[in-house]
Amino acid sequence: MAHLLPVLSQCRRTLFNRLITTTAARFADPWLLPGTPEHIAQTTSPANAPPPEPLPRPGEAVETMRARLVYQARKRGTLESDLVLSTFAKDQLGGMDEAELREFDKLMDEPDWDIYYWATGKRAPPERWANSKLLDKLRVHVRNEGKAVRRMPDL
Repeated sequence: MAHLLPVLSQCRRTLFNRLITTTAARFADPWLLPGTPEHIAQTTSPANAPPPEPLPRPGEAVETMRARLVYQARKRGTLESDLVLSTFAKDQLGGMDEAELREFDKLMDEPDWDIYYWATGKRAPPERWANSKLLDKLRVHVRNEGKAVRRMPDL
């Protein structure tokens, strides 16, 4: 056993040197920053992608739909989309009629990054959303011309 100690010591030293090194590792960042050209290119949906199929919810009451949309706007999956959509929902859903709520429900079926980039103007929306008054309202909300400090609304 004593004859293995120098070998083990050398292995530990080699492992330590690999873990603690003075040269910077050159690895690509797997988490691209939103808004960068690389992120926009990586999160672009195909132009010929069909619109998402919404889940059928027959007989859903308007107030139930409104409550569901508030929750879904808050729990999207990306922080950027959560913040944009949840604050928009808090400000706007209370005054929307049933047709506007159904349009918002359809928008919520789209991919997070698509909604985010359409709302921020970094990417043009597809034809099905090009003339949407709801998306125009969302863009105004995102511009935040009143410079309101926004945070996630409570559930």
